[in-house]
Amino acid sequence: MEHYAHFVNWFRGSSPYIHAHRNKTFVIAFGGEAVLAEDFDHHVHDFALLNSLGIRLVLVHGIRPQIDQRLSKLNAEPRFNNNLRITDALALQCVKEAAGMVRVEIEALLSLGLANSPMSGAKIKVASGNFVTAKPLGVIDGIDYCHTGEVRRIDSVSIHQQLDQDNVVLISPIGYSPSGEVFNLSAEQVATAVAIALKAEKLILLTEQSCLNPENDAAIQQMTTDEVSAFLQAHPQLPDTISQPLKASIQACQSGISRVHLINRCQDGALLLELFTRDGIGTLISSMPFEELRPAVLSDIGGILELIKPLEQQGILAKRSREKIEMEIADYLVIDRDGLIIGCLALHPNQPRQLGVLACLAVHPKYQGSARANRLLDYAYRKAKQLNLKRLFVLSTQTAHWFIERGFLQSDLSKLPEPLKALYNPQRNSKVLCKDLE
Repeated sequence: MEHYAHFVNWFRGSSPYIHAHRNKTFVIAFGGEAVLAEDFDHHVHDFALLNSLGIRLVLVHGIRPQIDQRLSKLNAEPRFNNNLRITDALALQCVKEAAGMVRVEIEALLSLGLANSPMSGAKIKVASGNFVTAKPLGVIDGIDYCHTGEVRRIDSVSIHQQLDQDNVVLISPIGYSPSGEVFNLSAEQVATAVAIALKAEKLILLTEQSCLNPENDAAIQQMTTDEVSAFLQAHPQLPDTISQPLKASIQACQSGISRVHLINRCQDGALLLELFTRDGIGTLISSMPFEELRPAVLSDIGGILELIKPLEQQGILAKRSREKIEMEIADYLVIDRDGLIIGCLALHPNQPRQLGVLACLAVHPKYQGSARANRLLDYAYRKAKQLNLKRLFVLSTQTAHWFIERGFLQSDLSKLPEPLKALYNPQRNSKVLCKDLE
């Protein structure tokens, strides 16, 4: 039963994302390595599930290892410069063969409908075509890239027409010129250009490894584009399997894509975990912070009440009605994590007397231990100084030591200014703490 309860809770928790993602356009890119992997059918099952949930899906696949395999059979050495293939006539022939073979393999997997399988009843229609117009990369620093090209234009109108018919659009990393030439393209560049042209809600890059901080091997959950730029500068030796997707994410976000996800394709179910859980499992790149500390607004009241309710029941916080919070909403600060209020703190000022009261400090249990309470307190200090407050008071029953560790001093009820004594509830017997602001 515990297993069933976990599933029910997860499924209920995923429902906001199911609603949010419906009818949205996602562009998902994956390398040729993913296609060769034994578990690639799992990814296809997940693509089919996204399609069944009403997500407009564009898949962009890579073919690098498939090209290398064909060149190897011809005893030809693959040639690269700056992570770009130099596509001579022989390599171009291998590109055409690899692209055709991979496209057919993916279409075949998306066409499966065996009973008692994840694809049962899927009936997915797949559309491919000459959606990408390309031009030659040319000669750079004396290197002739031959038939390697770059994206010139994406036929977004035709792609949207296919998506409007509930088709999954499958795009190979090949582009065509108006003169009929064929060019080998970077799958990441194609996916980025497609996402930008379609004004997609998400660009999802299935990578060969997780995005880790080289200094401690810790997984990086989220970064802004500015943080990505600084990260790339600080770590120039990052492998191309991570640095290239990070560079693509900057371009996408700067061109209007709200969110780019880097997901380790080696983790089974990672795509679903990233899209249908609040914290995800990959690395989220966005122009604006995914988690924001800001002044509260009226629409936050429900989230604040949900956050503080358990603490009120435990007697840690005094009970507050919805009406009271609504009247004092301008005094509240919140931490908003993708629409969930995970932290709050109220600063009730008395500007004529240049003092204030801190109240209602709460952090969601799942997000404690990451200095979020300190961030709320620091923000409150800055706000208090802007209001020209000279002294802050806290009335606390169970968190007095936390405030003492941060410079508050024990006081007593007799030293409370008259306006604050009215806030004191003798039944709670709260400790009185105060701190002078410099």
